[in-house]
Amino acid sequence: MNDAQLLRYSRHILLDEIGIEGQERLLAASALIIGAGGLGSPAAMYLASAGVGRIVLVDDDEVDLTNLQRQIMHTSARVGQPKVESGREALLQINPDIEVLALRERVAGERLAQLVAEATVVLDCCDNFATRHAVNRACVAAGVPLVSGAAIRFDGQISVFDPRLPGAPCYNCLFPDDQSFQDAACSTMGVFAPLVGVIGAMQAAEALKIIMAVGTPLAGRLLLLDGRAMEWTSIGVARNDSCAVCAASGI
Repeated sequence: MNDAQLLRYSRHILLDEIGIEGQERLLAASALIIGAGGLGSPAAMYLASAGVGRIVLVDDDEVDLTNLQRQIMHTSARVGQPKVESGREALLQINPDIEVLALRERVAGERLAQLVAEATVVLDCCDNFATRHAVNRACVAAGVPLVSGAAIRFDGQISVFDPRLPGAPCYNCLFPDDQSFQDAACSTMGVFAPLVGVIGAMQAAEALKIIMAVGTPLAGRLLLLDGRAMEWTSIGVARNDSCAVCAASGI
């Protein structure tokens, strides 16, 4: 690190658990963020400010006026722009020394597998089960940790699925893709603005911990937040030995 980086990241470096070695891990890391909206905004902004060297933003949507109530990475001036381009501009304003790759696409198949394989950690910040399951399958296949978050109305949830850990569950263990789960859209259900900030910031925290090997990740636990009462519930998540994804892969 140069002198400017030592100064920029000094408050991290002062932490015994992080130090220069941990900060260098961040600078060398690559984070893949699927979704540049309510969850992706705070998650990406904290990863950028913390010094994750390469951030890949994936989203095929444009900034809409209704997004601005909660998607803090975007501004009124950027309404109509692709969210990934708006996000890239915001992140480089926070930290011009990092690399931000903006991909305006809905990734799947081999393309998704390639992006996941190149990542140190993946953050699922999307809003539909089909994409969540596709991302999970790619992470299991590549052995890349996945930080998954969701928020609707006043309810949020977050967990980590790390295929590198023996016996750890995957997303499909918790929400099997052969069961019927209805996608809930903010456009019809509504969402409490700070809720996505809370969950997205926690996704960033878990991703940073994974990159630096600091603390204990949320693998094997699902945290549920009731934003009305501001109460957290922690639920243990066990691996499903019959899971069609992680058990079938032999990982």
